[in-house]
Parts: sequence; structure tokens; C-alpha cells
Amino acid sequence: TMLCLPRSFEYSQKNAVLVPAAALGLGGMLVYCLRSRHKIKTIEMGDGWWGSGERPLKGKEDESIRPFKIETSDKEIEDLHHRLEQARYTPPLEGAAFHYGFNSNYLQKVVAYWRNQFNWHKQVEVLNKYPHFHTTIEGIDIHFIHVKPSYVPHGRAVQPLLMVHGWPGSFYEFYKIIPLLTEPARHGLNDSEVVFEVICPSIPGYGFSEAPHQKGFDTIATARIFHKLMNRLGFKEYYLQGGDWGSCITTNMAQMLPQSVKGLHLNVVFVNRQGLKRMISVMLGAYVPWLIGLTGEDVRRIYPFIQKNIYDLLRESGYLHLQATKPDTAGCGLNDSPVGLAAYILEKFSTWTDKSFLHKDNGGLESKYSLDELLTNVMIYWVTSSIVSSMRFYKENISKDPGLTAAARVGVHVPTGIAAFPQELAHTPPVWAKDVYKNIITYSYMPRGGHFAAFEEPKLLAQDIIHFVRKVEKL
Repeated sequence: TMLCLPRSFEYSQKNAVLVPAAALGLGGMLVYCLRSRHKIKTIEMGDGWWGSGERPLKGKEDESIRPFKIETSDKEIEDLHHRLEQARYTPPLEGAAFHYGFNSNYLQKVVAYWRNQFNWHKQVEVLNKYPHFHTTIEGIDIHFIHVKPSYVPHGRAVQPLLMVHGWPGSFYEFYKIIPLLTEPARHGLNDSEVVFEVICPSIPGYGFSEAPHQKGFDTIATARIFHKLMNRLGFKEYYLQGGDWGSCITTNMAQMLPQSVKGLHLNVVFVNRQGLKRMISVMLGAYVPWLIGLTGEDVRRIYPFIQKNIYDLLRESGYLHLQATKPDTAGCGLNDSPVGLAAYILEKFSTWTDKSFLHKDNGGLESKYSLDELLTNVMIYWVTSSIVSSMRFYKENISKDPGLTAAARVGVHVPTGIAAFPQELAHTPPVWAKDVYKNIITYSYMPRGGHFAAFEEPKLLAQDIIHFVRKVEKL
């Protein structure tokens, strides 16, 4: 604009115009910066279509919520038994325990139990003890269970809680924790003013949720679908809880619609910030942990760093490389062989529950779970033929540079609670978690337990969720 002024302008007059203009400009920028700092960055909600073929141009999606029951048939069980009887095994190396993967001597015991004692009809009844539903969102059928408290003490608000599983788990992982959250008084958690109604969906492509028919179905698409689900159930605000993929999905939900999320509780935290700062903190942490904000417990869980965060993780993540690159090839045999499927899935319930279980001939599996529980989870994958679609979720999420995704650039500002279990695959100290989670209300170093927290230590996890929600409600 200054170029338009007549040349005859005196220098002093120029200044009289320039200085206020500059001041206004700077002031405006400052106000803009301050305002945009308070405006929380979010992930675009967007939209999607995962049904087969093109999205229909006309007609609204059927938004009805339909009751659903898990069913089985003699034919399904006969087919399973026939395949279990036909299995071929390779003898394990002497003294190998679980160091080479699932020990086939123990596998034969598991399969004998599966064939002769496991009662799928009875387990289907167990699965149906909570109310199941289907609803169509973005062209695919979403399965979920929705459990309301049978009794609400006078004056207590019921808090809606969405709990999201991961791989190779299922909605069934939450069966032991649900009663503790919906009826806390009955289970000795009655000092709590909090009662929950719990919604556990199956991630699309897992169990009884339809698999996406289109490429690109990632955690952000899942987050959007689960927000739409909660909305459809009539909830304006709700709490979220997740571990494994559930942690990524619920984190994305908090980044997408922070106004709908009252609080986010996680039992595993993934923080992808690898740069020089992190490298220096890892190096210093071994010698002067206090200088970079590590606690004594963090040090015990992180070091020796190379062993715990590189070798141990490499040993446990071979499946991830396969699933993130060629899931359809790797999944082919698993979808055809129940024995292969059980070995592949149950091996994770061994070493991800406790790393030392590698040294046990039976993988320590029955020390924390019953074979009925473990095989019920395997059966959810078997009867729905969903192992390949569940594996594809890795390809959709890991084939992109994690640093370039929208989620990597957006912090989480909703109240967050973190339960850090000592046997989790990797430990994220609070000081690192704060890089992403800007509003940590509770951070608990859990006394025992591993990756499948709700399944393995339901009471510990329930206590931590209740403790977190009570704190948020008082804010």
C-alpha cells in the first residue's frame, strides 16, 4: 500500500504512517499466534466408504441397531474336528521350550484338549451372555457388545466407556473386566462413585465386524467409525480405553473430536518421536536419569536399552513385518489350518504376557489364562474366517511414513490416564509420553501384568480406570 503514496511525502510523515502500520501488523500477528495456540489442532474427520463396489449415490445408510447372536452348527464343529485330527507336526528341537516359537509338543496337548474337551457350544453361550449388536457404518456391518449396569445407586451418573481391543485379541478380552466396571460395588470396588456402561466394538475385519472391501482402512478410519457408533447410540460425550491397536484408535478419536472425549485411558502408549533429542535422552538416562526426567522405575524398565528396546522387540516383531507387507500370503495357511492359527495367535499370549515364558516348555500359557479362554479367542478368528483381514490392518497402518501422518502432528489434549504394565513389550516413561499426551492426569506403574491387561489383570486395570475417571470428574 505504501507504493501508492505520492512521492512528495516527507520522511517524517512516512514514519507517521509506517510505525503505526507496523505496530498494527505485529500486534495482529501476535494476537493470531496466541489465538491459534489455544485453538487445538485436530485430525480432519473426513468420511469413507468400505462396502463393496462404488458408494451408492442415493439413499441414506440404514442406521438401525440390530440385535445379534453368535451361533454355531454341528457342521462347523465337525469341520473343525476333522481339520484338528488331520494336523501334521514337526518335532521341536531338544530343550527349545518357546525359543523357536510355539513348542509343538505342547501344541499337541492344546489340540487334544481342543478336540476332546473344549465345548464350543458352551463358549458360545458364554459369549452371548452380554448383548450383541450390528449396525452399518460407511458400508460395512460393525459388531459391538453394549453392557449397561443392572443397578445404579441413587445420584450416580453412568459414564459411557468405549473399550477397543487389538491384535490378536478380540472383544472377548474384556469379558472379565466388564462386570467390574458395570457393577463395581459387587466386586469390592464400591468406594467408587463411578459406574460405567461399556461398549466394546470389534475392529472392522476382526471377528464379527465385516471386513473392509476397499484398500486404505487405517486407525483414523476406525476412529471415525467408532465416533459415529457412539453418536448413533446417543452419546455426546464418553470415555475411551484401549491397548495395542485400541490405543492407536482411541488416541486418534481424541485427536479427531476432543470435544466428545471426556477422558482417554491407555494401557500401552506408542510415541514415535525418534530424533536426536530422544537419542541423547536415552544415552544420558543410563547415567543421570534425573537430568532428563526419568524415574528409578523407568530406568529399571528401559535399560539395558539395546537388549530391551532392540533385540527383544526384533524377536517379538517378525509377525509385524509379514503383516505390514504381504498379509494375504502369510494369512493363507492360517485361515486354512486351525492348528496353525492357534500356534500363531497363542504364541503372542505367551511372550507378550511375560518375556520369561520363552524358557518354559508350555510357554507359561496356563499360568495366567485357561485353555477355554485362550481357545475361545482363537475360535472367534476361526469361525469368522477373519485372520487375513485382521492382518491387513498392519499393512494399512504401517506402509506409510509414521512421521508424515496427520496424527503425528497433532497432540492429544484431552485428560489422559496411562497404566504402564511391567511386562509390556516396550516401556514409555511419562516424560516421553508427554510429547504426545499433553494432559496426563494419572500415570500408574502397574505392579504386574503384560500386554493383554484386561484379559490378564482385569481387577488392576479396572481399579486404574476408576481412579482416573474419578480424578477427571473432579476437575
